[in-house]
Amino acid sequence: MFLGAVSSVWGVSAKSSDYVYRPNNPSFGGDAFNSAHLIGLAERQNKHKETGSSAASRYSNSPADQFVRQLQSRMLSSLSQQVNEAIFGENAAEEGRIVFGEQVISFSRGLEGVHLVIENTTDGSQTEVTVPTLQVQ
Repeated sequence: MFLGAVSSVWGVSAKSSDYVYRPNNPSFGGDAFNSAHLIGLAERQNKHKETGSSAASRYSNSPADQFVRQLQSRMLSSLSQQVNEAIFGENAAEEGRIVFGEQVISFSRGLEGVHLVIENTTDGSQTEVTVPTLQVQ
């Protein structure tokens, strides 16, 4: 009797299936219907809330503010092209100093490259960069 019970237990075949991973987050291939739920959880956990006035002033998107940002961007781009041409262009000087606003860029050519010192005159902070020159052999 005991032998029959043991053989019947051992004789039963076990069934299983492959484990398939399914991500929850839609950013990683999960179900797109989970996005509203996940964003709700993230917003509830967010401890970095901004006050209304600082958030509104920082992210102002009026046409005038957009125009000012684009104008500043284009002027800085033009200025950076002029500085690049003065330092690395065809008629580049061996050393020099470029001043605009509170920024002073001093540069000098050496054996290893062009050494730049960018100084903020209001707080005295400096950034030094050495740009290696191309050595054609």
